Amino acid sequence: MADKIILKSIEVQGRHGCSAEERSQLQPFIVDVEMHLNLKQASRSDDLGDTIDYVQVLSAVRKIVGERSRNLIETVAHEIADYLLRRYMLLEGVKITLAKPNPPVKEKFAGASVEIFRHR
Repeated sequence: MADKIILKSIEVQGRHGCSAEERSQLQPFIVDVEMHLNLKQASRSDDLGDTIDYVQVLSAVRKIVGERSRNLIETVAHEIADYLLRRYMLLEGVKITLAKPNPPVKEKFAGASVEIFRHR
């Protein structure tokens, strides 16, 4: 089992959804990122170059979620995972959980989320 870097509850405003109502206003999305990689070298060297800079990952997540509308949160989660695997060769796998806590729909519920896992 690989070591992990975990980023929890990244809140980003976006306009994702299939209905015009969902896309008409900014709404919060909550993203958790779990990056699977070997952290042995980084733990020995204490050098940021031997790991993944989570500040850069936060910036990428904000850009992917916030810049362009998509119909499905599944698509957004996949785009985050795909970007991270292409950008960081240290990654063995990545798990993305993307939640839409307050969809602007008539029905009342605690929100919707997807969780995907991608690996090399």
